[in-house]
Amino acid sequence: MPEFLVERYVSQTDEGSVTRDADDALAASVEMTREGTPVRYLRSIFVPEDETCFLLYEAGSADAVRKAALRAGLTFERITAATVQPKGETR
Repeated sequence: MPEFLVERYVSQTDEGSVTRDADDALAASVEMTREGTPVRYLRSIFVPEDETCFLLYEAGSADAVRKAALRAGLTFERITAATVQPKGETR
């Protein structure tokens, strides 16, 4: 399934919101999947120094990820297709 990266800006002082937002992202993706639109929230990466948070999803389209992020109440700058290398593998 294709993977997508949601890019958000989060203040260095608002690190606690990253965990709450990840929980909301997971809940929204589970709801959408139950409703027939497969979306899987995978993980978040918070880079405090850059005030950036990335959320990684698997879904059939960027639009499905957009809907899941909006359902979770997330504000974001963009959603882009991503290619993720599995842990421990190199090419």
